[in-house]
Amino acid sequence: MTVEVTRVADAGRYEITVDGTLAGVAEFRLRSGRIVFTHTVIDEAFEGRGLGSTLAREALADAVARGEVIVPLCPFIHDYLERHDVPGADVEWPAA
Repeated sequence: MTVEVTRVADAGRYEITVDGTLAGVAEFRLRSGRIVFTHTVIDEAFEGRGLGSTLAREALADAVARGEVIVPLCPFIHDYLERHDVPGADVEWPAA
């Protein structure tokens, strides 16, 4: 099984594919050096394989590498950041 995570800037999302088939997305908006994650979804056919965590891990690592401040409005990305260390991440937590 080949799993790839790709940033598709024009579409405002990271895509995760399994053997070339789109399995899920993490949507974002770019705002003044910030990447605002708004929604993450894994297709039902691919649930239960840990792909959501893979997508979050890779998307967040890419954002860190680009020097973007991470704003986790998406509940999945928010929860992932609370449970996992993302080295070098600069997180701007939304007001509760």
